[in-house]
Amino acid sequence: MLDTAYPYSQYVTGKNFVGRRADVTLLGNLLGQGENVLLSEPPKSGKTSLVQQALFSMRMSGKVFTVGQFSALNIRTPEAFLLRLGNTVLRMVASSPAEYAALTQKFLGETHFVFDPNKYTDEDQILSLNWDVDEADIQAMLRFPYALAQDRGARLILIVDEFQFLTRLENPDALLRPLDACMREMRGPNLFSWVIIGSGVNAMKAIFQSSQLFYKQLTRVTLSPVDEREMADHVHKGFLAAGKVVEKELLQGACRLFKGHLWYINHFAAICDHMSRGYIVEQALVEALGNLVSIHEPRFNAIMADLTTHQVSFLRAVVDGIVRFSAADVIRTYGLNSSANVKRVKDALMKKEVLVFDENDNPHIIDPLFEYWLRKYYFELKD
Repeated sequence: MLDTAYPYSQYVTGKNFVGRRADVTLLGNLLGQGENVLLSEPPKSGKTSLVQQALFSMRMSGKVFTVGQFSALNIRTPEAFLLRLGNTVLRMVASSPAEYAALTQKFLGETHFVFDPNKYTDEDQILSLNWDVDEADIQAMLRFPYALAQDRGARLILIVDEFQFLTRLENPDALLRPLDACMREMRGPNLFSWVIIGSGVNAMKAIFQSSQLFYKQLTRVTLSPVDEREMADHVHKGFLAAGKVVEKELLQGACRLFKGHLWYINHFAAICDHMSRGYIVEQALVEALGNLVSIHEPRFNAIMADLTTHQVSFLRAVVDGIVRFSAADVIRTYGLNSSANVKRVKDALMKKEVLVFDENDNPHIIDPLFEYWLRKYYFELKD
Protein backbone atom coordinates (compact mmCIF):
# COMPACT_ATOMS: atom_id res chain seq x y z
CA MET A 1 0.00 0.00 0.00
CA LEU A 2 1.31 3.43 -0.92
CA ASP A 3 2.36 5.61 1.99
CA THR A 4 0.18 8.66 2.42
CA ALA A 5 0.16 11.56 4.82
CA TYR A 6 -3.65 11.33 4.99
CA PRO A 7 -4.75 7.72 5.52
CA TYR A 8 -8.50 7.32 5.74
CA SER A 9 -9.05 3.70 4.69
CA GLN A 10 -7.49 2.19 7.83
CA TYR A 11 -6.74 3.10 11.42
CA VAL A 12 -3.70 5.25 12.15
CA THR A 13 -0.91 5.12 14.73
CA GLY A 14 2.44 6.75 15.27
CA LYS A 15 3.14 9.91 13.27
CA ASN A 16 -0.33 9.86 11.69
CA PHE A 17 -2.10 9.82 15.06
CA VAL A 18 -3.07 13.37 15.97
CA GLY A 19 -4.11 14.68 19.39
CA ARG A 20 -5.90 12.68 22.10
CA ARG A 21 -2.70 11.98 24.04
CA ALA A 22 -4.56 11.99 27.36
CA ASP A 23 -7.07 9.49 25.93
CA VAL A 24 -4.21 7.18 24.93
CA THR A 25 -2.72 7.34 28.42
CA LEU A 26 -6.08 6.72 30.11
CA LEU A 27 -6.96 3.76 27.90
CA GLY A 28 -3.51 2.23 28.30
CA ASN A 29 -3.70 2.53 32.08
CA LEU A 30 -7.14 0.92 32.19
CA LEU A 31 -6.12 -2.02 30.02
CA GLY A 32 -2.86 -2.40 31.91
CA GLN A 33 -4.90 -2.82 35.10
CA GLY A 34 -7.19 -5.43 33.54
CA GLU A 35 -10.24 -3.17 33.33
CA ASN A 36 -13.06 -3.55 30.81
CA VAL A 37 -13.44 -0.57 28.50
CA LEU A 38 -16.35 0.89 26.54
CA LEU A 39 -15.92 3.14 23.49
CA SER A 40 -19.20 4.43 22.08
CA GLU A 41 -18.66 7.12 19.45
CA PRO A 42 -19.99 7.95 15.95
CA PRO A 43 -18.75 6.07 12.89
CA LYS A 44 -15.22 6.85 11.68
CA SER A 45 -14.49 9.17 14.59
CA GLY A 46 -11.21 7.51 15.60
CA LYS A 47 -12.17 4.74 18.03
CA THR A 48 -10.02 2.01 16.50
CA SER A 49 -7.09 4.38 16.00
CA LEU A 50 -7.24 5.32 19.67
CA VAL A 51 -7.27 1.66 20.77
CA GLN A 52 -4.41 0.73 18.45
CA GLN A 53 -2.33 3.73 19.51
CA ALA A 54 -2.90 2.82 23.17
CA LEU A 55 -1.83 -0.78 22.50
CA PHE A 56 1.22 0.50 20.61
CA SER A 57 2.19 2.71 23.55
CA MET A 58 1.68 -0.18 25.98
CA ARG A 59 4.01 -2.39 23.96
CA MET A 60 6.61 0.39 23.76
CA SER A 61 6.53 0.65 27.55
CA GLY A 62 7.32 -3.05 27.87
CA LYS A 63 3.90 -4.46 28.68
CA VAL A 64 3.26 -7.98 27.38
CA PHE A 65 -0.22 -9.01 26.24
CA THR A 66 -2.11 -10.69 23.42
CA VAL A 67 -4.92 -9.01 21.49
CA GLY A 68 -7.84 -10.60 19.68
CA GLN A 69 -10.56 -8.85 17.72
CA PHE A 70 -13.84 -9.61 15.99
CA SER A 71 -16.89 -7.71 14.79
CA ALA A 72 -20.54 -8.16 15.70
CA LEU A 73 -21.59 -6.50 12.42
CA ASN A 74 -22.98 -9.67 10.81
CA ILE A 75 -23.96 -11.56 13.96
CA ARG A 76 -27.66 -12.34 14.15
CA THR A 77 -27.85 -15.21 16.67
CA PRO A 78 -26.37 -15.82 20.13
CA GLU A 79 -24.76 -18.99 18.78
CA ALA A 80 -22.87 -16.99 16.15
CA PHE A 81 -21.53 -14.61 18.80
CA LEU A 82 -20.46 -17.42 21.12
CA LEU A 83 -18.72 -19.35 18.36
CA ARG A 84 -16.89 -16.24 17.16
CA LEU A 85 -15.87 -15.46 20.72
CA GLY A 86 -14.55 -18.97 21.28
CA ASN A 87 -12.72 -19.16 17.96
CA THR A 88 -11.09 -15.77 18.52
CA VAL A 89 -9.78 -16.42 22.03
CA LEU A 90 -8.51 -19.89 21.11
CA ARG A 91 -6.45 -18.38 18.31
CA MET A 92 -5.04 -15.91 20.85
CA VAL A 93 -3.47 -18.63 22.99
CA ALA A 94 -2.96 -21.63 20.69
CA SER A 95 -1.91 -22.38 17.13
CA SER A 96 -2.30 -26.09 16.39
CA PRO A 97 -5.22 -28.50 16.07
CA ALA A 98 -3.88 -30.54 18.96
CA GLU A 99 -3.86 -27.50 21.24
CA TYR A 100 -7.32 -26.45 20.10
CA ALA A 101 -8.71 -29.91 20.82
CA ALA A 102 -7.05 -30.13 24.24
CA LEU A 103 -8.24 -26.68 25.39
CA THR A 104 -11.75 -27.31 24.11
CA GLN A 105 -11.94 -30.57 26.01
CA LYS A 106 -10.42 -29.07 29.16
CA PHE A 107 -12.66 -26.02 29.47
CA LEU A 108 -15.71 -26.82 27.31
CA GLY A 109 -15.85 -30.58 27.64
CA GLU A 110 -19.26 -30.56 29.34
CA THR A 111 -20.84 -28.20 26.81
CA HIS A 112 -22.14 -28.58 23.28
CA PHE A 113 -19.06 -26.81 21.88
CA VAL A 114 -16.67 -29.25 20.21
CA PHE A 115 -13.52 -29.27 18.14
CA ASP A 116 -14.37 -30.99 14.87
CA PRO A 117 -11.16 -31.82 12.92
CA ASN A 118 -13.05 -32.16 9.64
CA LYS A 119 -14.78 -28.80 10.00
CA TYR A 120 -11.49 -27.23 11.01
CA THR A 121 -9.81 -28.60 7.89
CA ASP A 122 -12.66 -27.69 5.54
CA GLU A 123 -13.83 -24.36 6.97
CA ASP A 124 -11.01 -23.22 9.30
CA GLN A 125 -13.50 -23.22 12.19
CA ILE A 126 -12.00 -24.30 15.49
CA LEU A 127 -15.25 -24.65 17.42
CA SER A 128 -18.53 -26.13 16.29
CA LEU A 129 -21.82 -27.00 17.99
CA ASN A 130 -23.15 -30.55 18.22
CA TRP A 131 -26.51 -29.40 19.64
CA ASP A 132 -28.49 -26.26 20.38
CA VAL A 133 -26.89 -24.06 23.03
CA ASP A 134 -28.39 -23.95 26.51
CA GLU A 135 -27.83 -21.57 29.45
CA ALA A 136 -24.90 -23.64 30.73
CA ASP A 137 -23.23 -23.40 27.31
CA ILE A 138 -23.61 -19.62 27.29
CA GLN A 139 -22.16 -19.23 30.77
CA ALA A 140 -19.25 -21.57 30.01
CA MET A 141 -18.30 -19.73 26.82
CA LEU A 142 -18.50 -16.29 28.43
CA ARG A 143 -16.18 -17.52 31.20
CA PHE A 144 -13.90 -19.20 28.66
CA PRO A 145 -11.60 -16.17 27.97
CA TYR A 146 -11.00 -15.66 31.70
CA ALA A 147 -10.17 -19.34 32.13
CA LEU A 148 -7.74 -19.33 29.19
CA ALA A 149 -5.97 -16.21 30.46
CA GLN A 150 -5.59 -17.76 33.90
CA ASP A 151 -4.47 -21.11 32.49
CA ARG A 152 -1.78 -19.53 30.30
CA GLY A 153 -0.81 -16.84 32.80
CA ALA A 154 -1.13 -14.32 29.98
CA ARG A 155 -2.88 -10.97 29.76
CA LEU A 156 -5.53 -11.15 27.05
CA ILE A 157 -7.38 -8.20 25.54
CA LEU A 158 -10.42 -8.87 23.36
CA ILE A 159 -11.82 -6.12 21.12
CA VAL A 160 -15.43 -6.48 19.96
CA ASP A 161 -16.36 -4.01 17.21
CA GLU A 162 -19.86 -2.81 16.29
CA PHE A 163 -21.29 -4.22 19.48
CA GLN A 164 -24.60 -2.38 18.97
CA PHE A 165 -25.59 -4.92 16.31
CA LEU A 166 -26.33 -7.39 19.09
CA THR A 167 -29.55 -5.42 19.61
CA ARG A 168 -30.65 -6.94 16.28
CA LEU A 169 -30.82 -10.39 17.84
CA GLU A 170 -34.29 -11.82 18.14
CA ASN A 171 -33.87 -11.77 21.92
CA PRO A 172 -30.82 -9.61 22.83
CA ASP A 173 -31.29 -10.23 26.56
CA ALA A 174 -30.60 -13.94 26.05
CA LEU A 175 -26.98 -12.94 25.45
CA LEU A 176 -26.58 -9.52 27.07
CA ARG A 177 -27.86 -10.50 30.51
CA PRO A 178 -25.54 -13.52 30.86
CA LEU A 179 -22.65 -11.34 29.66
CA ASP A 180 -23.51 -8.75 32.31
CA ALA A 181 -23.67 -11.48 34.96
CA CYS A 182 -20.33 -12.92 33.83
CA MET A 183 -18.62 -9.52 34.03
CA ARG A 184 -20.00 -9.06 37.55
CA GLU A 185 -18.86 -12.51 38.60
CA MET A 186 -15.37 -11.99 37.21
CA ARG A 187 -14.97 -8.41 38.35
CA GLY A 188 -11.69 -7.62 40.06
CA PRO A 189 -8.04 -8.02 39.13
CA ASN A 190 -7.76 -10.58 36.36
CA LEU A 191 -5.83 -11.21 33.18
CA PHE A 192 -8.66 -10.74 30.68
CA SER A 193 -10.20 -7.47 29.47
CA TRP A 194 -13.08 -6.62 27.17
CA VAL A 195 -12.85 -3.62 24.85
CA ILE A 196 -16.38 -3.01 23.64
CA ILE A 197 -16.65 -0.64 20.65
CA GLY A 198 -19.83 0.67 19.07
CA SER A 199 -20.58 3.26 16.39
CA GLY A 200 -24.34 3.33 16.91
CA VAL A 201 -24.28 5.87 19.73
CA ASN A 202 -27.98 5.70 20.54
CA ALA A 203 -28.12 1.91 20.33
CA MET A 204 -25.08 1.68 22.61
CA LYS A 205 -26.73 4.09 25.05
CA ALA A 206 -29.79 1.83 25.11
CA ILE A 207 -27.57 -1.15 26.01
CA PHE A 208 -25.25 0.43 28.55
CA GLN A 209 -27.43 3.14 30.13
CA SER A 210 -31.16 2.76 29.54
CA SER A 211 -31.24 -1.01 30.13
CA GLN A 212 -29.34 -0.76 33.47
CA LEU A 213 -27.13 -3.62 32.31
CA PHE A 214 -23.35 -3.51 32.74
CA TYR A 215 -23.55 -0.93 35.52
CA LYS A 216 -19.97 -0.23 36.62
CA GLN A 217 -18.74 -3.23 34.65
CA LEU A 218 -16.94 -1.17 32.00
CA THR A 219 -15.18 2.17 32.10
CA ARG A 220 -16.29 4.43 29.30
CA VAL A 221 -13.55 6.30 27.47
CA THR A 222 -14.80 9.25 25.43
CA LEU A 223 -12.90 10.73 22.50
CA SER A 224 -11.54 14.16 23.30
CA PRO A 225 -11.98 16.86 20.64
CA VAL A 226 -8.90 17.37 18.49
CA ASP A 227 -7.80 21.00 18.44
CA GLU A 228 -8.44 22.39 14.96
CA ARG A 229 -5.08 24.16 14.93
CA GLU A 230 -3.27 20.91 15.73
CA MET A 231 -5.14 19.08 12.98
CA ALA A 232 -4.52 21.93 10.52
CA ASP A 233 -0.80 21.82 11.39
CA HIS A 234 -0.75 18.09 10.68
CA VAL A 235 -2.38 18.57 7.27
CA HIS A 236 -0.11 21.53 6.52
CA LYS A 237 3.03 19.48 7.26
CA GLY A 238 1.78 16.74 4.94
CA PHE A 239 1.38 19.23 2.11
CA LEU A 240 4.84 20.71 2.78
CA ALA A 241 6.39 17.24 2.66
CA ALA A 242 4.87 16.86 -0.82
CA GLY A 243 6.23 20.25 -1.92
CA LYS A 244 2.89 22.00 -1.68
CA VAL A 245 1.84 25.15 0.13
CA VAL A 246 -1.55 26.18 1.55
CA GLU A 247 -2.62 28.82 4.02
CA LYS A 248 -3.14 27.42 7.50
CA GLU A 249 -6.20 29.61 8.02
CA LEU A 250 -7.94 27.86 5.14
CA LEU A 251 -7.12 24.47 6.64
CA GLN A 252 -8.42 25.55 10.03
CA GLY A 253 -11.67 26.55 8.36
CA ALA A 254 -11.96 23.09 6.83
CA CYS A 255 -11.28 21.44 10.19
CA ARG A 256 -13.98 23.65 11.73
CA LEU A 257 -16.46 22.62 9.02
CA PHE A 258 -15.83 18.94 9.75
CA LYS A 259 -16.00 19.59 13.51
CA GLY A 260 -12.71 17.81 14.07
CA HIS A 261 -13.90 14.59 12.41
CA LEU A 262 -10.50 13.15 11.51
CA TRP A 263 -11.71 10.69 8.88
CA TYR A 264 -13.41 13.40 6.87
CA ILE A 265 -10.44 15.73 7.32
CA ASN A 266 -7.98 13.11 6.09
CA HIS A 267 -10.21 12.18 3.16
CA PHE A 268 -10.62 15.85 2.26
CA ALA A 269 -6.86 16.45 2.50
CA ALA A 270 -6.12 13.39 0.35
CA ILE A 271 -8.46 14.71 -2.36
CA CYS A 272 -6.76 18.11 -2.22
CA ASP A 273 -3.38 16.43 -2.46
CA HIS A 274 -4.34 14.48 -5.57
CA MET A 275 -5.95 17.51 -7.25
CA SER A 276 -3.19 20.06 -6.79
CA ARG A 277 0.41 20.95 -7.47
CA GLY A 278 2.48 23.64 -5.85
CA TYR A 279 0.40 26.36 -4.22
CA ILE A 280 -3.09 25.24 -3.18
CA VAL A 281 -5.58 28.07 -3.60
CA GLU A 282 -8.95 28.41 -1.89
CA GLN A 283 -10.82 27.34 -5.02
CA ALA A 284 -8.99 24.00 -4.96
CA LEU A 285 -10.22 23.41 -1.41
CA VAL A 286 -13.77 24.28 -2.48
CA GLU A 287 -13.57 21.80 -5.37
CA ALA A 288 -12.17 19.13 -3.04
CA LEU A 289 -15.08 19.68 -0.66
CA GLY A 290 -17.50 19.30 -3.56
CA ASN A 291 -15.84 16.02 -4.54
CA LEU A 292 -16.05 14.74 -0.97
CA VAL A 293 -19.74 15.62 -0.80
CA SER A 294 -20.32 13.91 -4.14
CA ILE A 295 -18.76 10.69 -2.84
CA HIS A 296 -21.09 10.59 0.16
CA GLU A 297 -24.20 12.06 -1.47
CA PRO A 298 -25.81 8.69 -2.36
CA ARG A 299 -25.62 7.72 1.31
CA PHE A 300 -27.14 11.05 2.37
CA ASN A 301 -29.91 10.67 -0.23
CA ALA A 302 -30.68 7.22 1.17
CA ILE A 303 -30.91 8.60 4.71
CA MET A 304 -33.43 11.25 3.63
CA ALA A 305 -35.43 8.80 1.52
CA ASP A 306 -35.93 6.72 4.67
CA LEU A 307 -37.42 9.62 6.65
CA THR A 308 -41.07 10.59 6.98
CA THR A 309 -42.23 14.14 6.29
CA HIS A 310 -42.45 14.83 10.04
CA GLN A 311 -38.92 13.53 10.54
CA VAL A 312 -37.63 15.80 7.77
CA SER A 313 -39.44 18.74 9.37
CA PHE A 314 -37.89 17.91 12.73
CA LEU A 315 -34.44 17.85 11.10
CA ARG A 316 -35.12 21.25 9.56
CA ALA A 317 -35.95 22.56 13.02
CA VAL A 318 -32.65 21.17 14.32
CA VAL A 319 -30.74 22.84 11.47
CA ASP A 320 -32.53 26.09 12.32
CA GLY A 321 -31.24 25.86 15.90
CA ILE A 322 -34.49 24.87 17.60
CA VAL A 323 -34.15 23.03 20.93
CA ARG A 324 -37.69 23.28 22.43
CA PHE A 325 -39.58 21.11 19.97
CA SER A 326 -42.77 20.75 22.00
CA ALA A 327 -43.40 24.49 22.15
CA ALA A 328 -46.71 25.36 20.49
CA ASP A 329 -45.17 27.83 18.03
CA VAL A 330 -42.50 25.29 16.99
CA ILE A 331 -45.08 22.54 16.47
CA ARG A 332 -47.14 24.93 14.35
CA THR A 333 -44.23 26.37 12.34
CA TYR A 334 -42.72 23.00 11.44
CA GLY A 335 -45.96 21.05 11.13
CA LEU A 336 -45.11 18.55 13.87
CA ASN A 337 -48.78 18.01 14.88
CA SER A 338 -48.48 17.44 18.64
CA SER A 339 -46.10 16.93 21.57
CA ALA A 340 -46.76 13.20 21.42
CA ASN A 341 -45.79 13.16 17.75
CA VAL A 342 -42.65 15.17 18.54
CA LYS A 343 -41.53 12.41 20.93
CA ARG A 344 -42.22 9.70 18.33
CA VAL A 345 -40.28 11.61 15.67
CA LYS A 346 -37.39 12.28 18.06
CA ASP A 347 -37.18 8.60 19.03
CA ALA A 348 -37.27 7.53 15.38
CA LEU A 349 -34.42 9.86 14.40
CA MET A 350 -32.37 8.58 17.31
CA LYS A 351 -33.07 4.96 16.38
CA LYS A 352 -31.92 5.72 12.84
CA GLU A 353 -28.72 7.23 14.31
CA VAL A 354 -29.32 10.58 12.65
CA LEU A 355 -29.53 12.63 15.85
CA VAL A 356 -28.06 12.38 19.32
CA PHE A 357 -29.21 14.39 22.33
CA ASP A 358 -26.76 15.60 24.96
CA GLU A 359 -27.22 15.69 28.73
CA ASN A 360 -29.20 18.94 28.38
CA ASP A 361 -31.47 17.34 25.77
CA ASN A 362 -30.04 19.52 23.01
CA PRO A 363 -29.96 17.85 19.58
CA HIS A 364 -26.85 17.28 17.49
CA ILE A 365 -26.64 15.86 13.99
CA ILE A 366 -24.20 12.96 14.36
CA ASP A 367 -22.47 13.23 10.97
CA PRO A 368 -20.87 16.67 10.35
CA LEU A 369 -20.65 16.26 6.56
CA PHE A 370 -24.30 15.18 6.46
CA GLU A 371 -25.16 18.31 8.44
CA TYR A 372 -23.29 20.46 5.91
CA TRP A 373 -25.06 18.69 3.02
CA LEU A 374 -28.43 19.18 4.69
CA ARG A 375 -27.88 22.90 5.07
CA LYS A 376 -26.42 23.59 1.63
CA TYR A 377 -27.98 21.03 -0.70
CA TYR A 378 -31.16 19.64 0.87
CA PHE A 379 -32.63 22.64 2.64
CA GLU A 380 -30.72 25.05 0.35
CA LEU A 381 -29.93 27.49 3.12
CA LYS A 382 -27.65 30.46 2.58
CA ASP A 383 -24.42 30.71 4.56
